Amino acid sequence: MAVAHLAHSWHVDSAPETVFAHLTAPENYIGLSPLIVAVRDVRPGTGERGEPVTDYVAVERFRFLKVLHWDNLIRVRMRVVTPGAALRQSVVSPGGVRLEWTVRLTPDGDGATIDDQMEITMAAPMRGFVTGQARSVQLHRAAELTRRMAR
Repeated sequence: MAVAHLAHSWHVDSAPETVFAHLTAPENYIGLSPLIVAVRDVRPGTGERGEPVTDYVAVERFRFLKVLHWDNLIRVRMRVVTPGAALRQSVVSPGGVRLEWTVRLTPDGDGATIDDQMEITMAAPMRGFVTGQARSVQLHRAAELTRRMAR
């Protein structure tokens, strides 16, 4: 198995609490990732340590040759790490891909700094494709979240 670590930080023009509220609603990930086209089976609950969790299925759509597509159903568990300031999503995807995505929000002037970190585990032959897709999604998410949080 191969492991990759990706990190990206940026500023948005909204308070951490506003960004946090947006990121804790699974439906908001449609379009926040260019691959996610639907969210299903959203189930809020409580984790092992009493923290809020939300389990859901995200539908990633991969396009090939602009004509063919493949829908990849990924199971996601979102956990609140620090209310209003940090959350973690654990992703299980077919093909043995596992992703731990952590977002930390800190006040920064009138807005917030977002620290986005991913740890991805995958079969070694898939490393190039998976890390390329993950980095592309990470940068798209930064641009789209900046746009959504603009005042």
